[in-house]
Amino acid sequence: MKAFDFSEEAIVEGCLQEDRKFQKLLYERYYGAMMTVCLRYSGSREEARDILHEGFIKVFTNLSKFERGTNLGAWIRRIIVNTSIDFYRRSAKQPDFSEVTPNLTESDSFDIISNISAEEILKLVQSLSPAYRTVFNMYVLEGYPHKEIGVMLGISEGTSKSNLSKARVKLQKMVLNLRNDSKKTIT
Repeated sequence: MKAFDFSEEAIVEGCLQEDRKFQKLLYERYYGAMMTVCLRYSGSREEARDILHEGFIKVFTNLSKFERGTNLGAWIRRIIVNTSIDFYRRSAKQPDFSEVTPNLTESDSFDIISNISAEEILKLVQSLSPAYRTVFNMYVLEGYPHKEIGVMLGISEGTSKSNLSKARVKLQKMVLNLRNDSKKTIT
């Protein structure tokens, strides 16, 4: 039995009947996409796996609330994002507010970014402090406005904007360092 041998509706129905085979199929079908979301919010693969497992427990617990005919992947993704945010709230530490000034021009950053793999970008995002990483993901990737981010994370709208700005500056600096390191290895 493979995840794509069954319709989404059949898998949901099997999961609602608490059939372990269908639960496994649902998990397998969405594992890759949801792990990618978790990796963006976590500091490591292990943290991402913990978030993913916690999120899927919520998926299975709340599957009866899923509205049939709507997008199951989007519904699961929302649960995973919310689980990631909950994880951040539980493990929030004081963010690093050290100031960094960017020295990149727009053309420099385009040249640099075009030569960085998605895996390298993910590692850079993961290396941000939890506060910066979470706001960056929520604003840039999930499309939340700062006001909503503030409410969800229990911070002010201004702090959300500040964390995003500082996350961007740190990412720019890390990208520049990555570029300089690659130039050193080439020469």
